Amino acid sequence: MATKVPLLLTGATGYIGGTVLTRFLRRPDISSFDIRLLVRSHEKAKSIQDLNLGVTVFIGSHTDAGLMEELTSQVDVVIATADCDSLDAAQSTLRGLKKRYEMTGIPPTFIQTSGTGVYVDFVGGKHANSELFDDGNPEQIETISSTAPHRPVDLAIVAGDAEGYVRSYIILPSTVWGISTRLLFDAKISNPHSVQIPYSARAALARGRGGMLTEGKNVWPIVEIHELGELYSLLYDAIQNKHPKAGHGREGYYNAGYEEYSMNQLATSLSQGLVALNRGTNAEPSSFTQEELDKFFGQFAPFFGSNCRCLSTRSKAIGWSPKLGLRDMLSSVQYEMEVLIAKGL
Repeated sequence: MATKVPLLLTGATGYIGGTVLTRFLRRPDISSFDIRLLVRSHEKAKSIQDLNLGVTVFIGSHTDAGLMEELTSQVDVVIATADCDSLDAAQSTLRGLKKRYEMTGIPPTFIQTSGTGVYVDFVGGKHANSELFDDGNPEQIETISSTAPHRPVDLAIVAGDAEGYVRSYIILPSTVWGISTRLLFDAKISNPHSVQIPYSARAALARGRGGMLTEGKNVWPIVEIHELGELYSLLYDAIQNKHPKAGHGREGYYNAGYEEYSMNQLATSLSQGLVALNRGTNAEPSSFTQEELDKFFGQFAPFFGSNCRCLSTRSKAIGWSPKLGLRDMLSSVQYEMEVLIAKGL
């Protein structure tokens, strides 16, 4: 009988992590995996075990260096989705994977979840003219400042790959949209909502109108949550099958962005949705006041007026083919607001 592939997934109770787990559990070769999860609470660990998914659950935090080093030293694959900015978690994972390499002589696989926020350009909502970053162009990506969002963790992981004891693959989701479903989500174990759009939706609900920073001309790429989960599965296959385009290390960045939206477009959809739900009286959006920016977004307000532009050349080269784009995202906004209202969020 073939040995199962030991795989550790962090962040399974989160939006992306729960979606990735759900996608892997639907793979036809799921019996070839020994999936291990790390979750923080005893209650959620028990809830997952009660689902009888055939996974092993460990209780603890990805920031517990000793625990992470121990767990990662025992697996051939790590998929990290818990916190893209935890350098401590990345370093303890790398130490564990280095031990694994020293035991087996085979570099283990480290799939890290980062974000296209690394490409951010703060333009105050004024325009959409910013550099377009191509994941198939490592020289361009290497020009990004070491202090950009998510960059310190990305660089540490790529450095581990350069040393030869790990093979690193970094997936960069853009604005993720949609409500995730199935398994852990239906059981109310994992969080089904994204961050950016619900943030804007809550602000719109509070003010009775969609809002934007100044003119809202700034743009970000989008990816539907289940299509993002598909990229993780496709990347795993590409790695195992030695796909010629499945680069690692400095050539191992995989953007998850499809079409672009402007903040004005999102704010307009929110305004129209509020009118349809009898929660607003004006279908046209308006600019946030400084007081509103401070109230609804705090220190993250500049991101809502920023550009983030990218191409998913490498992701598409390994077979990723997203279908749900701007029209689908904008048409989903009203329903997501309905769900948030029903949940009292």
